[in-house]
Amino acid sequence: MGRVKLTETVFRDAHQSLLATRMRTRDMLPIAELLDQVGYFSMEVWGGATFDTCIRYLNEDPWERLRALKLAMPNTQMQMLLRGQNLVGYRHYADDVVEKFVEKAAKNGVDVFRIFDAVNDIRNMEKSIRVAKRMGAHVQGAVCYTISPVHTIEQFTEFTVRLAEMDCDSICIKDMAGLISPHYASELVRSIKREVNLPVCLHTHCTAGLAHMSYLAAVEAGADILDTAISPLSGGSSQPSTESVVAAFRETPYDTGLDLELLTEIKRYFDKLMDVYAPVFNPIAAKIDTNVLVYQVPGGMLSNLVSQLIEQKAIDRYDEVLAEIPRVRADLGYPPLVTPTSQIVGTQAVLNVLTGERYKVVPKEVRDYVKGLYGRPPADIDPKIRMKILEDEEPITVRPADLLPPEYEAAVREVDALGLAKKEEDYLTYALYPQIAIKFLKGQATEEPLVKKDTKAAAAVKGGAPVAFNVEVDGEAYIVKVAPVGMSIQESQPKAPRDGVTVPMQGVLIRYKVKKGDRVNKGDVVAILEAMKMENPVYADRSGTVKEIYIETGKTVSPGDVLMSIE
Repeated sequence: MGRVKLTETVFRDAHQSLLATRMRTRDMLPIAELLDQVGYFSMEVWGGATFDTCIRYLNEDPWERLRALKLAMPNTQMQMLLRGQNLVGYRHYADDVVEKFVEKAAKNGVDVFRIFDAVNDIRNMEKSIRVAKRMGAHVQGAVCYTISPVHTIEQFTEFTVRLAEMDCDSICIKDMAGLISPHYASELVRSIKREVNLPVCLHTHCTAGLAHMSYLAAVEAGADILDTAISPLSGGSSQPSTESVVAAFRETPYDTGLDLELLTEIKRYFDKLMDVYAPVFNPIAAKIDTNVLVYQVPGGMLSNLVSQLIEQKAIDRYDEVLAEIPRVRADLGYPPLVTPTSQIVGTQAVLNVLTGERYKVVPKEVRDYVKGLYGRPPADIDPKIRMKILEDEEPITVRPADLLPPEYEAAVREVDALGLAKKEEDYLTYALYPQIAIKFLKGQATEEPLVKKDTKAAAAVKGGAPVAFNVEVDGEAYIVKVAPVGMSIQESQPKAPRDGVTVPMQGVLIRYKVKKGDRVNKGDVVAILEAMKMENPVYADRSGTVKEIYIETGKTVSPGDVLMSIE
């Protein structure tokens, strides 16, 4: 029993949850000095989606953000969220990239590494934990909390024992969907504390409306650290309010000792800042959503699901997809729903419903998951589903990263050939996100404007063919076509040849598997479409010879667009 410490999430998870990760560094620095005076256990400032968003949407160097915040807050530990072997990306990276990344993150200012793996496979955390420890950082080993027939208090506790054996400095219960009830928070903290002599942090979200009660129960059971967000960016799919938690524990044995007047001054700054970010504030994410308790789908995944269905012109199938998600999750061995497994399960559920046949279309990432390339699932994958997806191929049993050849030197050569590296960190940026990084490193990226998407589209259509506009909803980009009054979109489109291969969904055409003149058989994969953050195959609908290819790679395509003709 003693003072509760707080990790402030306003510079990472809070704006990732409510503002689509769009907060700029220039809006963080003016308040950094006051935040540094609070006396937090740590400030979460990096990792998660911040790295990707900086280079993709904000034209910011994430490494420079980290250095600037470290300089502005010298008295507070800088914390990042690291996805184990996935680092800050969506796939496993080779050990040499993991080693370089963790070293550079530590040198640039990360003091506390919160490290997790989406399926709680400790093999996917070993490398990053070892390197962070070697760099002298505080390693907070995280266990992903979820609810399923195979997840138990005993299983979670055993996992934290193994993290302690790996020399972690503290333990985090990472409840990414906001599912943990006061009862289970209390039971889990007590169980971990009995077995592990380390500080325990509880991270949750307010999505289901349970977080404040669960925090009290966890602290009474012995939790040492809580994640909170300054109030203008708290609640909903974010964390409980920092000021509320400080006030709640005042004059108790758990008193945080933090100054409410100072926190109120900080609050005023973020109140004004929320006016600036109003265009990207998602009111849906700010609400309590008890659906999460029924379907165990995190708030961010729910909003993403809605976006995917709007994109595929199938929002009327929302309830079907929501019901399919738990079935897919059971088929795949009950993975916790956190990046990237939330995307893997959600996208497969969408495809199962839209195609009318379960597992008729299986994205590459789902296949890789079933093959074991993301790690060992919590329970066995349904043998019939595994056979349908893998056919004769056997799943792997080794640590997934053991199969990955070194990647870092190749990234260095490729960046040097383009003459783009100004510092060593640029090689890592490229290794993690090659397509986006090239544009960013060339100086061709632009900052996305902070303005509401308006209806000027209609005014731009003067007649003739429809005009296509990029529109963003909840951080997801869509192509919207606008046709003149009196003409439907279909009427203004070129007619598809009868022998054309069409795309089944909206996405970006990333590569062809065939070229003009190639012979193909019905059912062959002829192209790969990136849709819903997954690689989806497009199949030949007949046998014959590729007569013509109509759409270049890199283009965004809509359902029914003709890719090629087969004669």
